[in-house]
Amino acid sequence: MNSELESLTTEKVNCNTVDIDEKSTYDILKIINEEDKKVALAVEEELPNIAKAVEKIVEAFNNNGRLIYLGAGTSGRLGILDATECPPTFGTSREMVVGLIAGGERALLEAVEGAEDCEKEGIKDLKNINLNSKDVVVGIAASGRTPYVISGLKYAKSIGATTVSICCNEEAPIIKIVDVAITPIVGAEVIAGSTRLKSGTAQKLVVNMLTTASMIGIGKVYKNLMVDVQTTNKKLVHRANKIVMMATGEDERIVAKVLKEADFQPKVAIVMIKTHCNKEEAIKRLKEAKGFIKKALEYYEGNDHHD
Repeated sequence: MNSELESLTTEKVNCNTVDIDEKSTYDILKIINEEDKKVALAVEEELPNIAKAVEKIVEAFNNNGRLIYLGAGTSGRLGILDATECPPTFGTSREMVVGLIAGGERALLEAVEGAEDCEKEGIKDLKNINLNSKDVVVGIAASGRTPYVISGLKYAKSIGATTVSICCNEEAPIIKIVDVAITPIVGAEVIAGSTRLKSGTAQKLVVNMLTTASMIGIGKVYKNLMVDVQTTNKKLVHRANKIVMMATGEDERIVAKVLKEADFQPKVAIVMIKTHCNKEEAIKRLKEAKGFIKKALEYYEGNDHHD
């Protein structure tokens, strides 16, 4: 077991940080920052594979499938964090992007010893959410060898779901069992084996890309504005107002009035303002355009000049 761990890139000793415990606070931070700079470049190398995964996720969403993250420890928490952010940011249902972690909810706040080694739990957790062939399962494991994740991915593949891995080790077992392998090689960690550092940062960058690009792919973004934001508190109502103002060029008073008429749905309000139509017509145009504001507006400009 020890020899196996020592062969992993994520477990090796970093020759650039061997005397970090002798450095000043500033120099410690500088070393960490220098190592972190390598992460984005490692992720850049994986853009072709990330693109493949995004295309599969968009296809799943358009087919009423889900994106499901599966991980343990830091990896599991990062998946749950990304899944949790999707409803308020993109107006998705809670079921559309799901995060599962070895050890369940308790593992979000504390280490659940041995949970990641239980193969049956990975399968059980996926069965509990009624995994089906329309779904995409993204297994997140820095080492690429976590039993909970690997067993879950094997089960997912056996029922026809699309499988994706995010790991930070070359030749990891997880790579051989998935449809799309995303493998940013960030090198040895600042503190040997502490994969919540560079590996965790790489995983966070990747999951950000997966959901953001996929949401763009299904019409949740207009220009670079998150037009499906849910107005569940005063801050988000203010944000929705600002988004509609930026999208339409209208003043705050008109935007506030139309947004209220649109039941605080920014996409509907934008189409109402830009095409001078009522809420029902805006909803109809968005439906015909499959949620894409730009397509809804192009339809109006191409066919409704007489309105």
